[in-house]
Amino acid sequence: MRNISLKITFKLFASLTEFLPDDAENNIAEVIANPEDSVHDLIDRFRVPRESVHLILVNGIYIVPADRDKPILKEGDVLAMWPPVAGG
Repeated sequence: MRNISLKITFKLFASLTEFLPDDAENNIAEVIANPEDSVHDLIDRFRVPRESVHLILVNGIYIVPADRDKPILKEGDVLAMWPPVAGG
């Protein structure tokens, strides 16, 4: 039995950066995920409040809320998250 893990790039923006691991540089950290991990699994692992995350992209592609509990991550993926933003 092999131990499979995925290295992904985890990017948090704006107020979410406080939830990055200590070894993060700027707003980016390299993290290890399991193939069965969903986006929500990683949000929970890093204690990011789900209600604080509005926009989620994997490799620049928007992840709809219905897919955030599915294991969609692959080796080398870039997972990026933003809180709700307001403009005027």
